[in-house]
Amino acid sequence: MAASEQHHTLPLPTFEAPVKLAIVVSPYYGDIAEELVAGARAVAEEVGATVEVIEVPGALEIPSAIAICERQAEFDGYVALGCVIRGETTHYETVCNDSSRALTLLGLQGACIGNGILTVETREQAVVRAEAAGQNKGGGAAAAALHLVALRRRFAAPRRNIGFRADELHLAKGEGTLA
Repeated sequence: MAASEQHHTLPLPTFEAPVKLAIVVSPYYGDIAEELVAGARAVAEEVGATVEVIEVPGALEIPSAIAICERQAEFDGYVALGCVIRGETTHYETVCNDSSRALTLLGLQGACIGNGILTVETREQAVVRAEAAGQNKGGGAAAAALHLVALRRRFAAPRRNIGFRADELHLAKGEGTLA
C-alpha cells in the first residue's frame, strides 16, 4: 500500500522576487476541494507566494482556465486541483485522461503547473489524499508548481527587444503610459 511507503520530498525553493500562483480548482466535491486548496495555500505561504483562487465547474475546465490565465494574466505558476471519483460509466477515464493530457501539454509549452487533480476509486480515498494534515496532495501540487517556477527563473534568458507589444507602440507615439 502506497500510504506506508517512504517518499523523498524536495525542500521548497527560495525566491528573490515575489511569486504569484493561480490555484485553479473544481469544487465539484466541495469538502475535498477545500482541503486541497488549504494545503496548496499553506505551501505557497511557506515561500511567501501570493495566490489567487479561480473556480471552474469541473476537472475538464481546469486546463482551459490555466491556458486563458497563461495567455492573459500575470501568474508565475498554476496549481490544478480537483477530484474525479470513478462512477458507473467510462466518463471517469475521459475526464482523468483528458485533463491530465491537457495539463501536460500546457506544461510542455512552458506553463509551470502542479497537478493535484485526484483520480480515485472512492470518496474515502479522496478524503485521505486531500487532507492538508494528511497526504496533502494540494500542498504537493503547489510545491511542484513552485519547483517549476524556480527552474524557469534559473534558466531564464534575458529578454531581447525583438518585435514589439501593442502597448509599447502606443507609448512610442506618445499615447498613454505603462501601468
